[in-house]
Amino acid sequence: MNKHLEDFFEFLRFPSVSTASEHAGDVRACGEWLENKLNTIGLEAELHETLGHPVLVAKNQHKEGKLNLLIYGHYDVQPVDPVELWDTPPFEPVLKDGRIWGRGSTDNKGQLMAHVLGIQEYIEKNGELPVNLTFLFEGEEEIGSKHLVPFLETHKDMLPCDIIAVSDTGMVSRGTPTLGYGLRGICCCEVKVTGPSGDLHSGVFGGAVANPATAVAQMIASLHKLDGTIAVEGFYDDVAPLEQWEREMWASIPGAADQDVLDTTGSPEVFGEPGYSSSERLWARPTAEVNGMAGGYQGEGSKTVLPAEAMAKFSFRLVPDQKPEDILEKVKAHFEKHTPVGVKVEIEIGHSGKPYYSDPNSEYGKAAQRALEKAFGAEPVMIREGGSIPIIQDMKEILGADSLMLGLALPDCQIHAPNENFYLENFEGGIKMSQLLLDELAALK
Repeated sequence: MNKHLEDFFEFLRFPSVSTASEHAGDVRACGEWLENKLNTIGLEAELHETLGHPVLVAKNQHKEGKLNLLIYGHYDVQPVDPVELWDTPPFEPVLKDGRIWGRGSTDNKGQLMAHVLGIQEYIEKNGELPVNLTFLFEGEEEIGSKHLVPFLETHKDMLPCDIIAVSDTGMVSRGTPTLGYGLRGICCCEVKVTGPSGDLHSGVFGGAVANPATAVAQMIASLHKLDGTIAVEGFYDDVAPLEQWEREMWASIPGAADQDVLDTTGSPEVFGEPGYSSSERLWARPTAEVNGMAGGYQGEGSKTVLPAEAMAKFSFRLVPDQKPEDILEKVKAHFEKHTPVGVKVEIEIGHSGKPYYSDPNSEYGKAAQRALEKAFGAEPVMIREGGSIPIIQDMKEILGADSLMLGLALPDCQIHAPNENFYLENFEGGIKMSQLLLDELAALK
């Protein structure tokens, strides 16, 4: 484990922030380090160029008659801002209180390395793998995997897979192994509201012309009914009801109750669509959220201004059968219908991704459950994930395989936030789980 941690810490020291152009060289260096690591453990690894950051593919020697397993992950990370809120430097990892602290420690370098080191251990102990393995690691997940879809389409023949394993999701609570079988999709937009040609004195002109900041507030308020239900016409048309077994299982999952949500978030009270528990709202119901809003004077003290423009950013999480393009059309029609008089509105469409759903009790799902139970010593629970990984559905459509989401992150791992961390016990458990998964899947052939 000491050698494993040395490798992991070296991997974490690369500031592979994909969204920042000044870190492009660091992203590439991180990919090259990973390429060398995979070649060193006995795989054939190669970085492939894209119009953005490179994609890394690594394989063992594939043999006819063996199951084809593809393991996906990403080596890019989120920015570290606000850096002053970190207790330790984000790219100088430390082991403290049973956790590894540093940017990317959970998302996704720690989970990715658990698979890499598991494969390394398996090869060292057994000489060869019981499956045809392909690692597919990208450097653009944190910016929407823009160039991975064309790569998949172009290189489909070099990525054979019966099943895909992904550890870029979470466990519901400490010591509770978790198999994810669904992901919410996403679509985003930005609304810009303009009024007068420039900022105005609020005393001289207020009351005679419309205020764009007020208009934005009215449009935001129009999205929901007071009880939390989304008020966009037709928004729920394609939403399928939850299965009864899902509702029963989720009701008993540790770490998913209302109080757990409050403890994790620090919120004073749970809130959301009536008729559903917090776990159901998080994992299987669609949402409409305001991600940011701006307009007018933001500085200290008063400035009696009527702003010339205001804006708001929105994201919508989608569930199976909802289509991003359909939802965005409905949202656009809703905002046009609820545009106050006296202002002009521009709606800019942002990124989107489809929801994903698979059968957790397929033969592959059962194999994954057995591997999780043996690795962590507890019966696994099965959930849909509230977050979005659009490439999962893309891989299903292009490569023709479902994904097993074997999350190792915990709710307090602070992904995307200061003081990101990864529990050492989950790092060790992930290394063990990845080896058990090989045997469980190989037995299906």
